[in-house]
Amino acid sequence: MSKTIEIKVPDLGGSSDIPVIELLVKAGDVVKKDQGLVSLESDKATMEVPSPQAGTIKELKVKLGDKLSEGMLVALLEVAQGDAPAKSAAAAPASAASSAPAAAAAPQPAAATPAPAPAPAPAVSAAAASGRTADFVCQVAVLGSGPGGYTAAFRAADLDQDVVLIERYAELGGVCLNVGCIPSKALLHAAKVIDEAAHAADFGVRFGAPEIDLAKLRGYKEKVVKQLTSGLAGMSKQRKVTRVTGVGKFVSANEIEVATSEGNKLVRFEKAIIAAGSQPVKLPGLPWGDPRLMDSTDALMLDEIPGTLLVIGGGIIGLEMACVYQALGSKVTVVELFDQLMPGADPDLVKPLHTRLSKRYQAILLKTKVVKLEAEAGGLRAHFEGEGKVPEPQLYDRVLCAVGRTPNGGRINAQAAGVAVSERGFISVDKEMRTNQAHIFAIGDLVGQPMLAHKATHEAKVAAEVAAGHRSTFVASVIPSVAYTDPEIAWVGVTEIEAKARGIAYGKGVFPWAASGRAIGIGRTEGFTKLIFDEATHRLIGAGIVGAHAGDLIAEAALAIEMGSDAHDIGLTIHPHPTLSESVGMAAEVFEGTITDLYIPKKR
Repeated sequence: MSKTIEIKVPDLGGSSDIPVIELLVKAGDVVKKDQGLVSLESDKATMEVPSPQAGTIKELKVKLGDKLSEGMLVALLEVAQGDAPAKSAAAAPASAASSAPAAAAAPQPAAATPAPAPAPAPAVSAAAASGRTADFVCQVAVLGSGPGGYTAAFRAADLDQDVVLIERYAELGGVCLNVGCIPSKALLHAAKVIDEAAHAADFGVRFGAPEIDLAKLRGYKEKVVKQLTSGLAGMSKQRKVTRVTGVGKFVSANEIEVATSEGNKLVRFEKAIIAAGSQPVKLPGLPWGDPRLMDSTDALMLDEIPGTLLVIGGGIIGLEMACVYQALGSKVTVVELFDQLMPGADPDLVKPLHTRLSKRYQAILLKTKVVKLEAEAGGLRAHFEGEGKVPEPQLYDRVLCAVGRTPNGGRINAQAAGVAVSERGFISVDKEMRTNQAHIFAIGDLVGQPMLAHKATHEAKVAAEVAAGHRSTFVASVIPSVAYTDPEIAWVGVTEIEAKARGIAYGKGVFPWAASGRAIGIGRTEGFTKLIFDEATHRLIGAGIVGAHAGDLIAEAALAIEMGSDAHDIGLTIHPHPTLSESVGMAAEVFEGTITDLYIPKKR
């Protein structure tokens, strides 16, 4: 006897409308419990929807390109009668909501907590202790020194723990400081200066064409990185954190072996915090041995300024690097599989960016994919497929593949410690950041969405505090996202897309920067500030900003959501004039109907 059950999209940690990029099964396939059925891809990560139990796929209800949110039907699964559906860890509840007071009727912002790790593998027995003499013995070992890792190590040390910090790079800071967030923002600053100089003629100030000293620009980027990594090294010494440089892998439940330049070293620990991060996704079938094909790390090296650059992926990472290379002189083409740049963000936020980039880039190809790259003497020839008019194969000097990042959970031999890791490399944790092994914690990119440094640092403090014997839980209500493009796009909490999908009764206040004295003064009126309120309580549940310095402005909205502020609170908060920050207060006034800087006929 058999029965049919529905498999639905689990809790995605607040993310919604995440595109399906791969179908892993088809009707008739026999699947195991926790086996991935479809792959989803957001701006910075891929994830799978797992099967909650073993059975046979009766029908797949989604297709490539569909956008999925929590609760949507993925497949019908035929299972043996009497088998109880097992709840996958991917569908486990997210961590606790903020302690800020909230009216019972107000929906919780869904971009709140980190997504539980998709489809963990069944727990395995830890390997036996090696029996070797340890080179280092500590209370807390931290694997990885990115923003999450070094924060965890420093916080644990501040709580009087003996800490060993293991890092594969010679410098602390991990991907973010060395080959990610920090160097990219240094280059984006240079790009912004070039763009502002080019448009200074609009108000009567003329500069000559920029002369790019690529070696000096690389030096500037490296100087910025060095300043920060040196600071971390100094703080590490001050806290008496022991550093071990090399690639670390677990060999038992309480041991990590580190391959160093001086041979393998054994670290024995009481507790461990895994902060091993993620790496760029490398699409299969591309000529990765050719140096003209780059991932985001390669692009930051600035080996040359290509005459033509194809960027595969119109998400945050791809667009940020596209902005850099276009400002430096490259003719840029962006190809994106879905129907808008930055899938997942509200379309109205993306529109001003798309409009601006369309005037600067050679082409933006939506609903299009690269099906083949051929290495030729003169460059890489890209072949396209897609909807509508698809361009003929084109030759590019360089190609940047920026289609997201994948977690490193599968690269640290975690099974030797008995830690469950999904097929995609994610590790499930509870609200104390514990893995299925109570003495081992995990934080950052490899515990799920969103893959953001500022999420990792907060998780790190929780993990370190719990490891040191303190009571602590991860209780973030919302986690802001920022694209440092030009213009910048930032959002936090519930998006309009999500509010509609969840049936939330919401209202919004939108203040156009065309009415902002500050925006007019700096010649950047294309932006706007949008606040999303619960219609019943008028509490802020989401916000989106597009325009100059949007990433700096979004923090006020995040704090307002955390504090349970309503439109009245925000509108009555006196903002300095003339500033872009005024737009937050004025957007609240638009919702309240008290705005005087715009004329909006009363509707109520």
